[in-house]
Amino acid sequence: MTDNVNNNDKWSEIEQVKKEKRHELVLSGSTISQRISSSGLDINLFDLNSLNYLNINQTCLQFIPDEIEKLTNLTTLVLHSNKLKKIPTTIKNLVKLKILDCSYNQLETIPDEISALIQITSINLNSNSLKTLPCLKFNTKLSSLNLSNNNFQIFPDICYDSLIHLAEIKISNNPIEELPATINHLPSLKHLDISDNKITVVPGELADCNKLKELNLKGNKLKDKRLSKLVDQCRTKQIIDYIGQHCAKVAKDGKLTEKENEKSGKKGSKNHKSQSKDNDVNNEAHKLKILRADDSIMVIKLLDNVKTVRPFIVCCIVKNLSFDENTFKKFIQLQTKLHETICERRNAATIATHDFDLIPPGELTYTAKSPTEIKMKPLGRKNVFTAAELFKHLQIDADNLRREKKRNVYSGIHKYLYLIEGKPLYPCLLDSSNQVISFPPITNSDITKMSVNTKNMLIEVTSATSQLVCRNVLDAFLKELVIQGLCTSAQNVDEKVEYHTLEIQQVKVVDAEGNLKYVYPSRADLNFNDDKIVVLRD
Repeated sequence: MTDNVNNNDKWSEIEQVKKEKRHELVLSGSTISQRISSSGLDINLFDLNSLNYLNINQTCLQFIPDEIEKLTNLTTLVLHSNKLKKIPTTIKNLVKLKILDCSYNQLETIPDEISALIQITSINLNSNSLKTLPCLKFNTKLSSLNLSNNNFQIFPDICYDSLIHLAEIKISNNPIEELPATINHLPSLKHLDISDNKITVVPGELADCNKLKELNLKGNKLKDKRLSKLVDQCRTKQIIDYIGQHCAKVAKDGKLTEKENEKSGKKGSKNHKSQSKDNDVNNEAHKLKILRADDSIMVIKLLDNVKTVRPFIVCCIVKNLSFDENTFKKFIQLQTKLHETICERRNAATIATHDFDLIPPGELTYTAKSPTEIKMKPLGRKNVFTAAELFKHLQIDADNLRREKKRNVYSGIHKYLYLIEGKPLYPCLLDSSNQVISFPPITNSDITKMSVNTKNMLIEVTSATSQLVCRNVLDAFLKELVIQGLCTSAQNVDEKVEYHTLEIQQVKVVDAEGNLKYVYPSRADLNFNDDKIVVLRD
């Protein structure tokens, strides 16, 4: 069919959401795909104007009907892994939309109306057939943009001072030939991945991106052989320093000359070090001590099959914890609070915490399996379940609770079941003996359960949205932990103010071949505008 709207048959999933007055709907997998193929989407979907989360993935859907404009309360629209060829211009009426994920489709164009989405924070268009993108100058809340694996020949029109929140740009694996000098107009750029393009010259203005902490230029045909060698072998800081000293500036309106920029950078660095030193000497601040990862530290192996399900994960280890009954209770409450707030009820991300000393030595594997393949002992349960069995048990529990309390809402983890409903694969984290220790975004395994006696903790944050979301969530979690002193003893008392210290071990994420993808916390992380928190890095 060319029309993706069905005016006749009503879908039970849509009727259930309407009946229970829920705000989230997930339509996924072969059954949904068959319905769309035979008769199109149920048009009643667009009467659910209270929806704030809509996820249609892994179907044959080719077109989104114009009627989507009726869903004016949507904040998250996930349409990854379909056959989409077009986004309707009526998307401009989704004035509350914050997250748009149209990755792994067949899009060749994006309507100009996307510029009207002034609340948008994350756009994921990875793995399409795009050659151009509308100007995003007025999408001033945008923080994450993923355009990797497309057909861009020219860098998109996004280099504006107005984009004060744009921190992450992924545009790898495109035939882009030139990185614009105006890249330095982005005041908050932290992560730039422009690997596997056709760039030959890097503008010196890139070194003016003062917050840039992660730069990936690998896979380009750089004329500067020394720079090419640095890109393959060195850290971002060394690469940026070289670019600032040796790459020509081409912008006519650069604010600093190379000499002035170098001087300013050194001065700023000196002041920063001086301030950190003063804070350390006076001990009048909370401290986050970052321990660098080495070959002895556990790594996370990220497999390709999880990339279309829940592709993003960051982890770290917090060492030498000290809980009591009261602080442990508050620790659990903090996780619950963050899941409701910054994690957007687990729609944006999920936090999982593990007793690190209960995890066998060796690497962890983040992968995806069918619901019947995943076997685990869920948190708080005595028996081992497959993920499919656990889903059914939780559904039954939820229905019983609703009948008992006579409410049309779910509680506890039951309210997150819709996030995996209908999916052919579920994400999971395996230990070195292939035991499942985490089943995001639902639950952990009981075998790594945190307790008041936990001394070392693995924190895992996963997301279907972006790596930046994971990093921001973990930043926020660690900040609250150290400020509230929930798992440390007081280090200093100054006029009744207690200061605390957290020791945080970096954890690397590698691909299936063992190549480093990223590490957390990097120098781009844990940068707080708070003089009461000092980050001490190796």
